[in-house]
Amino acid sequence: MMTIVTHVTLKQGAEPEWDAAMRERLAAATGRPGWIGGQLLMPMDKLNRRVIIGTWQTRADWEAWHKDEAFEHTRQRMEGLEDGAAENWWHEVLDDVRHGA
Repeated sequence: MMTIVTHVTLKQGAEPEWDAAMRERLAAATGRPGWIGGQLLMPMDKLNRRVIIGTWQTRADWEAWHKDEAFEHTRQRMEGLEDGAAENWWHEVLDDVRHGA
C-alpha cells in the first residue's frame, strides 16, 4: 500500500469552494480501482491550509485516477483557488491499524 500526503495553501475566501470540490473528488475516488481511503484535514492554527491523505494499493492506481474524468472535473473547479503549488510526500504503508478493521 502507498499513502500520499499533500499540503495545500488556499487563497483567502476560497476555502468553502475548494473544500466542496475536494469532498466531491474524495467521493468519486471511492469507486476507483486501488482506492483504500482518504482524509481531508485542516490545521487548527492555519485555517487556509489543507492536508489531503490518500491511501492506494499502488502508486499506479493513484496515477490512473488522475486521468479519470471525475478527477479532471474537480481539478477545473479548484483551479485558481490555491495559493502556490501543492507539496506531495509519498509513503509506503508498513502497518495500517484502524478501529473496527
